[in-house]
Amino acid sequence: MAVELDVELVSPEEVTYSGSAEMVIVRTVEEGDIAFQAGHVPFLGVLAPWSVDVLRPGGERDTFAVHRGFVEVSHNKVTILSDVSEAADEIDVARAEAARQRANEVLAADADDVHAAAALERAELRLRVAAV
Repeated sequence: MAVELDVELVSPEEVTYSGSAEMVIVRTVEEGDIAFQAGHVPFLGVLAPWSVDVLRPGGERDTFAVHRGFVEVSHNKVTILSDVSEAADEIDVARAEAARQRANEVLAADADDVHAAAALERAELRLRVAAV
C-alpha cells in the first residue's frame, strides 16, 4: 500500500476537508503552483487566492476555493489554514455571479477601488472552482 498524506483544510468556521490524499496541489504567493506527495520535505508557504486540489486514493479529486491562507507540510501531513475555504459543490453560483457583476459595476466607476477588486477576485475564483 502506498504512503498517503493526511490532509486538513481548516477555516475559522469549520474543517472543510479532513482525509487522505495521494497529492495536494496549491498555489503559493512565493513559489507559484506546487504539488505535495508523501515524503515531501517540510514546507511552509503563503497561499494565493486560488483553488486547492486534493487527489484522493482511487483518482477522485476534490477542489476547494481558498481565499488566502497558509500551507504547512510536515511528516506526510498537509495542513491548510484559510480565512475562507469552500468546496466546489457548496459554492452558490448565482450569488458569485451577482457579486462579480456588482464588483465590475463599482470598478467601472472607480478602477482604483481595492475592495471591489478584491470582491471581483473572490467571485471569479468561486465561479472557476464551481465549474470544475
